[in-house]
Formats: sequence, C-alpha cells, structure tokens
Amino acid sequence: MFTIRHYSKRFLTRSIIFRPLSVGITNRQKTNEEFQPTINLIKEDLHLINRDILQHLRCYEEELNELAKYHFDTKGKLIRPMIICTMARSFNQQEDNFLHENQRSIATLGEMIHTASLIHDDVVDSSDRRRGKPAAANRWGPRKAVLAGDYILGIASIMLARIGNSDVISLLSRVIQDLVRGEFMQLSTKESDAEQFQDYLNKTFCKTASLFANTCKAVALLGNLSNININQLADYAYEFGKNFGMAFQLIDDLLDVTATDDDLGKPATADLKLGLSTAPVLFASQQFPELQTLILRRFSESGDIERALELIDQSDGKARTYHLAEQYANEACRILNNFPQSLNGSNRFLKFLIYLTQSTLKRRH
Repeated sequence: MFTIRHYSKRFLTRSIIFRPLSVGITNRQKTNEEFQPTINLIKEDLHLINRDILQHLRCYEEELNELAKYHFDTKGKLIRPMIICTMARSFNQQEDNFLHENQRSIATLGEMIHTASLIHDDVVDSSDRRRGKPAAANRWGPRKAVLAGDYILGIASIMLARIGNSDVISLLSRVIQDLVRGEFMQLSTKESDAEQFQDYLNKTFCKTASLFANTCKAVALLGNLSNININQLADYAYEFGKNFGMAFQLIDDLLDVTATDDDLGKPATADLKLGLSTAPVLFASQQFPELQTLILRRFSESGDIERALELIDQSDGKARTYHLAEQYANEACRILNNFPQSLNGSNRFLKFLIYLTQSTLKRRH
C-alpha cells in the first residue's frame, strides 16, 4: 500500500518547512500567451478524447446510451486527460511531439474510469449533484446508475485490452483496484490522530493520485524517446503524477470547506456530511481536541458539522492544508528536473506541466 509516513509524522507538529519551486525556470506567473501554442495542441487532444468517449459508449439501448454519456460534457475540469496528454507528448520525438493513438487511449481511459467512479460514488454517498447538474443516480435512480458505471468500465476494459501492452494493462487495472480500496477505506475511522492522518493520505492516493501516477507512467512507457532509460523515466512520470494528484486532492478538500455549491458544481461540505475527515479538520483537531469527538462519531449528531466548520475557521487547518498541497506540488515540479531537456521539444511540455501544477494551487473550483 502507498504510504507517506514522513508526512504523517510532520502532521503531529506545527512547524513544516516548505521548499520553493526550483525547476530551472522563474516562479513568475505564466500567462496564457506564453503557453498558447501548447494549449491549442492539448485542446485538440481533449476534443478528440471527448469524441472517442462518445463513440465508444454508443449503444442501441437508448436509455443506457443517454445515461452513460450523461456526465461526459464540458462541465468537467478534464485535468486528468490534460496532464496525461501533456506528459505523453513530452515522451515523443515527432514534430509537435505527436500524440500516439495508444497514448490518447490512455487519456481516454483515465477520464472514463474517473467518471465511472464518480457515478458509483454518488450512489454510495447519495449525492444529488455532480458537475453542476443532477447526479445520474438522482435522475435515473441508483440501480441504473450503477449499471451505467459498470458499462463504462466494461467498455474501458475492452479498450485497454486492445492496447496489448501487459505493463500498461497492469497499471490501469491497478487504478481501478485502488479506487475500490479507497472507497472501502472511507467506511471506517481510525482511533488515533496519527492513524487518521495516515489513513487519509492513503485514501487520497487510492482515490485520486493513483490515476494520475499510473496513467502518467503508462503513456511514458508507450513513448518513443531513444537513447534513454525509458523505465527509469517512466518511474519519474509515476512520481510526478502521484505528487500532482496528492496536491490536487488536498486543494479539493480545502475547497470543500471554503467554496460554495455553485463554485464546486456539487454540494459544499460534502465530506463532513458523509462523516469524512479531510486535512482541514484533521489539522484543526490538533488545536481543538474537541474535534476528535466529532471525528470519531463521523459528525453524525445535530450541530456537529456546523461546530466543525467553526473550529476549522478558528484554527490554522486551512493554511496548513494549503501548505501541504504546496509541498506536494513543489515535489512534482522538482521531479521534472530528471526529464531530458532535449531538442525534440519535450522541454515545452515539461514547462506546461509545471504551469498546470502551479495553477492547481490557485483554482477556485
């Protein structure tokens, strides 16, 4: 199982040292103009991925056809296929670092697996909104929603088999395994604060970072850079995806207690309502032990959620959550130093990955 034991130890103290980004470029804010040619290429990739998803999910059963495609619209962040495509292009040598069909399939599969997991999660959590509209389970009912999620995963499995690379098949299968394990981990609460935070980090990896890590490694293995140790670089791609995914989810968990329903496109404070303790509440509990009582009973009594939010606001929990996300983001950017800065244009895409990593710390939804 994935663990980050040194972070759980740091959780027990107030002082955490954060390294600045150091990746061979300045820390100044990157503008869209600088990255516009790269953005345009990735936009084309995303357009093709959306087209591929809709084509692959097409079926003759009209209701299933509508349900399976329901959440694949422009309301999603598409950050997963964006990261995957950018990483893939950095591993290719053709003009414009041409995206290979199998690499695009990995990005397509990543988005399909992610969306199927959201449909299933909404059934388990009885959520009523997703991506700014009624959740599939709310509109069609939980039974049909579960079947639609299964159908998406079934189509994804067929696509994965067609890639024909056993290492890649293993990586993507691990993503599905981790998603299920992460969901199971949410059903219980550890007793001690150190165990709670370690459990939270492990769950965060399984439910979010595993997909980024394993798909980044998969597209690296499918690249065609020559005269390099591709397996070592694929491991670096995995580490980048892992750290990016952890930072991304930490910001998501921070927004859950700071943003509005309209900002998120789904209910705010959803985690607390589900009895889940994320980084802001776990950090706050170090200052306010009263929170431990609420955590252990999973915020199940009247007024628990409101009291938890009050104590989070009074604590440094939100600041410490942001700083931990920043540390993961810094590490993701540092890892990119290990990639070849070659004349094939890979540096252009590595810089864009840094921009995307920095940008995830600033997002508001």
